[in-house]
Amino acid sequence: MQPDDPAIRWVREPELGLAGRMYLPAVFQGLTTTARHLMAPKKTVQFPEERPEFGNPLIYRGVHRLNRDEQDRVQCVACFLCATACPAHCIDIVGAESPWPDREKYPQSFTIDELRCIYCGMCEEACPVDAIELTSLFDLTGRSREEMMFDKEKLLSVYDQTKDTEPMRTRGGPQPPAPAAATPPAESRGRPAP
Repeated sequence: MQPDDPAIRWVREPELGLAGRMYLPAVFQGLTTTARHLMAPKKTVQFPEERPEFGNPLIYRGVHRLNRDEQDRVQCVACFLCATACPAHCIDIVGAESPWPDREKYPQSFTIDELRCIYCGMCEEACPVDAIELTSLFDLTGRSREEMMFDKEKLLSVYDQTKDTEPMRTRGGPQPPAPAAATPPAESRGRPAP
């Protein structure tokens, strides 16, 4: 496409008035928001004794867990997609040949550095078998860096701790809405394409 193509519609940037050039409306809007938050009623929670409530715990991204399958084995198939998708590079997997006939590999070692993780949920989205999930556990503490390195056993223990309150999304848990079905192309409906 050439710059002088008649199909191009050039849009001019609108002229700013005096108030727009001085940013006064934006400044007053920001001060109004700040004043509204200062005057709003506050809710204080005495944390160790009282647990805070989240609006929707299913969308909260907290501590990771490795899910178990129906035979109580780790569900992960060591495909390394979660480690590849992780922008913080905090997942380390060592795969081994599976002792079970229904899969080729399983994770001999699975480690997540919880201090390095940014809790973005990319690992959860990338997993083809829903083996890794983020829970609503938020009180993650440790006295050393080694305590914050979650290995396979610790991740499976988080699953054991949360499986009743947060069921797996693939087994009876709340499912995200299904995408709308797309209309098939004209060729697949038996009509020639125009």
